[in-house]
Amino acid sequence: QVQLVESGGGLVHAGGSLRLSCVASGSIFSINTMGWYRQAPGKQRELVAVTTSGGSTNYADSVKGRFTISRDNAKNTVCLQMNSAKPEDTAVYYCNAEMSQYDSPWLEAYWGQGTQVTVSS
Repeated sequence: QVQLVESGGGLVHAGGSLRLSCVASGSIFSINTMGWYRQAPGKQRELVAVTTSGGSTNYADSVKGRFTISRDNAKNTVCLQMNSAKPEDTAVYYCNAEMSQYDSPWLEAYWGQGTQVTVSS
């Protein structure tokens, strides 16, 4: 059994900063990618940022230069530093990770429960 637990969401004024964290726990054998997605009301879930176990990163065009994803492999954590927040960043943010467990060699995608981020104008 593995799980992802997010923290750090909340309310921030436009131009402000917020930091999201996600911890993976359980019988984890390996973690491939870790990342953040978001879903605004009435919209589809979209990729925000992702990082591989080797440190490569990829960002949505809408957050490039404002958000930074970081990862601590030793602690199975991934963080998203959100700077220069905009009202259009308002969404539920979900942590995602591709993980395998000790009793199963296959990578599977896991999701956190989501954390609300609201940016006021």
